[in-house]
Amino acid sequence: MIYLIGGPPKCGKTTLAKKLSKKLKVPFVSSDTLEVVAMEYVWKYAPDKFDALYPHTASKGKNNDETYSKTSPKQIAKNYFKQAKATHSAIDSFSICEISDGNDYIIEGYHITPQLVASLFKKYGKENFKTVFLVKTDTTKFLQNIKNSSTPNDWILAKTKNQETFHKIAEMVSYLGQLYINEANKHSFQVLETDNDFDIQINQALEILSK
Repeated sequence: MIYLIGGPPKCGKTTLAKKLSKKLKVPFVSSDTLEVVAMEYVWKYAPDKFDALYPHTASKGKNNDETYSKTSPKQIAKNYFKQAKATHSAIDSFSICEISDGNDYIIEGYHITPQLVASLFKKYGKENFKTVFLVKTDTTKFLQNIKNSSTPNDWILAKTKNQETFHKIAEMVSYLGQLYINEANKHSFQVLETDNDFDIQINQALEILSK
């Protein structure tokens, strides 16, 4: 069984993956890792295609303040959604290798989009997968909670100084969350909003994936 956990950044995907891994004794990998491998390959062998495949990475500044001063939250969200597609082939290959070898694995990350999951279901059979999407759409709650993040080297706290940028990041996560919701609804995939009662929502997602 391949367990796919998708959604925007900072919505609880890694937390869920760790809990699921511990409960089922199944290894997990972040799709960020698969992206890095694919990105290195593109940069080495097709550098002219890099910016088109990785628009979010290509438009990044030295920190979040610089990034969000140059690009709107809405466009950054769209860039995330577009960039996710560049790693779909890697996730596809990883999934079918583990399925063929009879291994269970958890893959989590923003690259896990509803479009990808629908494609994997069609190609390899939905009986080989379980999926859930975690999102946040409440910008006020996001701003309240981000300052209490316990994530080591949190990319928001470590690279953000201006208060206005925190608001823009919250807007980006909210808008991206809505993109995931809209696409997930087309395929009747389960979506949980983790703005409120975070632990309860994570435990509910855990039950959905482990039953």
